Amino acid sequence: MLSQRSVYPTIPASDLSRAQRWYEEKLGMKPRLVEPMGAIYDAGGGTGFLLYPTSNAGQAPNTLMTFSSTDVHADVVALRARGVVFENYDFPGLKTVDGVAKFGDREAAWFRDSEGNILALGSRD
Repeated sequence: MLSQRSVYPTIPASDLSRAQRWYEEKLGMKPRLVEPMGAIYDAGGGTGFLLYPTSNAGQAPNTLMTFSSTDVHADVVALRARGVVFENYDFPGLKTVDGVAKFGDREAAWFRDSEGNILALGSRD
């Protein structure tokens, strides 16, 4: 029933104003619409996400949203220049080198937003 519908992530923010500033300053994103329910952001390919106010931000131990990348290393360098700090992992099956993990021909890198949410860059076909 839902397989042909578009989807969008909903990202929690304990301080919506702070989060909006972080997404603009660090990622260069401005909301298309700001309402009491949150801020709606547009992204490439007709996608987007909702940044919404809640006290539950930063509690998920998993990636909440991944930005598609054609060059993860270049994007990591560019985001670091804007002050984004990348996570380093060394687990069985997941090891980052200079913030980037390789999975065959694919790469990924993870970072946290101002609210502690885990976001990522990821290459894809």
